[in-house]
Amino acid sequence: MITNYGHLTYCSNIHSGESWAEHFDQLRKYIPEIKKKCSPHSAMGIGLRLSAIAARVLSKKNEILLFQNWLKEQNAYVFTMNGFPYGGFHKTIVKDQVHTPDWTTAKRVVYTRQLADILAALLPEKMEGSISTSPLSYRYWHKNEAATNQAIHTSTHNLVSVVEHLVTLHKQSGKTIFIAIEPEPDGILTDTASFIHWYKNVLLKTGAKQLHQKLDIPLSKATALLRKHVRLCYDICHAAVNYEVHADQIIQLQKSGIKIGKIQISAALKAGFTKKKEQNDTLLEAINQFLEPTYLHQVISRSHQQELSVYPDLPEALKSVDAAPAKEWRIHYHVPIFTKRIPPLSTTQEDIITLLNIHKQTPLTQHLEIETYTWEVLPKSLKKDIAGSITREMKWVIKQLNK
Repeated sequence: MITNYGHLTYCSNIHSGESWAEHFDQLRKYIPEIKKKCSPHSAMGIGLRLSAIAARVLSKKNEILLFQNWLKEQNAYVFTMNGFPYGGFHKTIVKDQVHTPDWTTAKRVVYTRQLADILAALLPEKMEGSISTSPLSYRYWHKNEAATNQAIHTSTHNLVSVVEHLVTLHKQSGKTIFIAIEPEPDGILTDTASFIHWYKNVLLKTGAKQLHQKLDIPLSKATALLRKHVRLCYDICHAAVNYEVHADQIIQLQKSGIKIGKIQISAALKAGFTKKKEQNDTLLEAINQFLEPTYLHQVISRSHQQELSVYPDLPEALKSVDAAPAKEWRIHYHVPIFTKRIPPLSTTQEDIITLLNIHKQTPLTQHLEIETYTWEVLPKSLKKDIAGSITREMKWVIKQLNK
């Protein structure tokens, strides 16, 4: 839906179904009800997540025509896509495989091009389209600095080849589609600072030369096209887990001339420890309720001396409790954004409010997407009706934007 501060939607990765038939069934089930409650008198935006299997099917002319007709009937439109998870994302062990295949592979290139073609067919006129994607690769897969640098080099080369496709697509269709790279803990691009460093020192240098040679255009034009077609996906949960100061990061992005392509509105789980063992035991008991085998839940611990310790998953952090006393934990676990506290734990909801207030003062992007994909694995006390929960999240964001 269109707001005074951009297009607002939720990401359909909340809905299960890896095949297009299964996922389309979920959209048909939930979108009409959510639209009726959130956007009854205006068009409803959809943030579409497609697995590679689903994308191959929806690329067929008859399938995309059926979907276009359904969108028209529902008074709905697609303006953004989640191209991060390539394969299974529900009812399977995802963990670090959410990055598979990463940007070092041809499969990631083919998949992202396919998403761009689908989005170009669905995107309304005079509207830009975004595709969020992996932060190049998962850093623990690369054993040393040389291997990591090689992965960055190969990933950048492959990403630029997708930009070539997006440039051609714009010439053919008039549609502007951009890739929005999503840093997250333990990605090669783990936070906003590492994204900026890569963008300025790798993408705009070696990437611009590649595009300049491939398209036979001036280097300045190649640089401008990269800035247009490669942007940042600012996931608020991920930034909060990294203890980022949002105002500072926005200033650095603006100084670097880097656009935010999409804001993913999401909240992390937070625990504040004390020196009282009894209270801490209560916190740990509550945290244990969030142990589940599907997704990675990276933890960044902050000590009383403000030192940060990074754990690749929640079990590793729990094992460290006695050896590394902490003042605070922030856990990469997307929890309902309308909840400030899940007693005795809390959430990083305040980070969402802070960033949305910055956005209201100086618009950062036209694409706002709620991303709480964990409903199936939340503790029983938090599991609610999906349509009702999505509606509540949408209305909470609308309320914040209208304040």
